[in-house]
Amino acid sequence: MSPPRPDGYETVLFDMDGVVLEGRETAPVVRSRALDDVLADRDVTVSPARRESLARPAYDDAFRAACEGLGLDPARLFREREERSATRAVERLAAGMRRLHRDVTVFDALADRATLGLVSNNYHPTVEFVVDHFRLDEFAFVRGRDPGPDGYGRRKPDPHYLNEALDALDATDAIYVGDRATDVIAADRAGIDSAFMRRDHNADRDLDVEPTAEIESLRELLPLAGGSSPDPSATPSARPADSPNSDADRGRPSE
Repeated sequence: MSPPRPDGYETVLFDMDGVVLEGRETAPVVRSRALDDVLADRDVTVSPARRESLARPAYDDAFRAACEGLGLDPARLFREREERSATRAVERLAAGMRRLHRDVTVFDALADRATLGLVSNNYHPTVEFVVDHFRLDEFAFVRGRDPGPDGYGRRKPDPHYLNEALDALDATDAIYVGDRATDVIAADRAGIDSAFMRRDHNADRDLDVEPTAEIESLRELLPLAGGSSPDPSATPSARPADSPNSDADRGRPSE
């Protein structure tokens, strides 16, 4: 891919988990307890083997077969389980079990230079709660995936929700900041650049895809955003993906 635009991006889009919010993903126990909620509502008891299939994150043949063996509609059960997962995830966030990375304080300055958006594979109700709870008012567009099979199929690396963000913001000049290879692939499929965010959970990961840039702090995005360039002595520049590691702050480790 080409080097970062020297004149800056008009739109900067962010992944949430691991980039903005501490923790690589919602804890698996959330999904497990959400399944218990749904089964209890239906007064359904299952064997350990069948429950293992029903607790899988994927909407796959094993999940569908387990549902059909119980006479349950797979799409409906999957959607209900994910809706309960979103509710439980919100409860954990409200209880303070996850926090923002400390370098999100740069959003205020970034929003003066570019339009900001948040696009996540996490459930849309969870993403909305994070924005409201932590008062992330700088985001002009916020989108998580819809609970259920359709939303599951539109997860990154599918560019569906990135394209939705670009359309909503009328953006053609954008960069997406994520912490996984799937984020880089989704950005490429959406026709935009990517910044791979390295934090403690992925600091040593080898990528088999090439992002436009690699960063270790959200503050490194300031030179990439549109508007006047900051004092280079005060703000570190983002590195091309193949350059040596910088000593920029990498934020707090996940809980």
